[in-house]
This record gives sequence, C-alpha cells and structure tokens, in this order.
Amino acid sequence: MADSTAPTDLSDLPERDPSGDQSGEQPSGCPTGDSVLLPAELRAWMHLLAAAGAVEQQLRVRVKEALGISHDEFLIMCLLADQPGGGLRMTRIAELLGRPKTRLTYQVACLQHAGLVTKGSVCGDRRGIEVTLTEKARRLLNDTSPPLAHAITDAVTRAIGPEQRAALCGLLPGIADDDQQPHESPDRRAP
Repeated sequence: MADSTAPTDLSDLPERDPSGDQSGEQPSGCPTGDSVLLPAELRAWMHLLAAAGAVEQQLRVRVKEALGISHDEFLIMCLLADQPGGGLRMTRIAELLGRPKTRLTYQVACLQHAGLVTKGSVCGDRRGIEVTLTEKARRLLNDTSPPLAHAITDAVTRAIGPEQRAALCGLLPGIADDDQQPHESPDRRAP
C-alpha cells in the first residue's frame, strides 16, 4: 500500500544527470543543489508512490460508494477476480496483499457476510481455506469496474507529469489515450 502522505505531484522535480557525474560541477541545463542526490531509481520510486497514493485516495471513496465495502476488501475481490480458477488460499491472499492473517480473516468474513465471497476447504489440506468470488460479486465488479478504471486513470494523470505517464502506459493502458493535460473528474465538471 502506498502511504497516504506520499507527495501528490512530482512532475516538477528536475531530472538527474544520466551521466552519473558526481563531480559537483553541473553541465549547463542540469539541476543544481540537492536535486542531484536522488538517483533515477529513487526518483522513479517516488513517482510511483505519488501515483499509487493518488489512486488509493480516489478509490477509497468510490469503492465505498459503489460497492459498500472497504478499499482493502475491494483489493481482495480484485485478486480473486484475476485468478483463472476464481479462488485463492487465505495464506496466499495475505502474502500478496502484505496483510496479517488475522486482519485478512476479518475482511474475508465481511465480504462473506455481504454475499461477495465463499470460503471452502482446500482439497487434500484440512487446514487450508480457499476464498472464491460469488456471482453477485462478479456482477458488481463487472458493473463498477469501468468507472473505477476511469478514476484510476484520472488520479494518475493528476499526480504525475507527461514523461512519467508515458513510463506508466505499459501498466495502465488508459493513460496512453490521454495526451492532454490532466482532465476533470466526472464529479468536478461544470453542469
């Protein structure tokens, strides 16, 4: 999970000298001062955190409104929806989300109570529990995914600049279609 205190716009940060020259003398046009302290990898990581934080902020509200579940419960549903067999062991979900098993048990119980997942024993392992999406959950995801995907694209385009968006195009294809400045979210547009 991205830290909600992550910067929301890092597009104005200057780029580091790709030659790696650390002599202290900057070629003309290169940033000076503290900006050369961050290698390209750390700068990229900061851009990624900014984008992830912006997405998380957008999704928290929208997921609650659209599905009536928490963001973390939504992440569980997304993991399950992305599985070819439709189910995952509880231990695997905990690993993929980096969550303690006790917290995950509570979140899965909430999803089960809402009729969005089922739990069952894993064949051949009496202690293993597999979680699977219900048809109700599949319908909800099918109906709500397009506007949520738009919210993700909107959040990313607001959080990072054009160069960073270009780097993310392979991960988020919807961003490639938006060569404009950040666009307005549907709920901020004038009537």
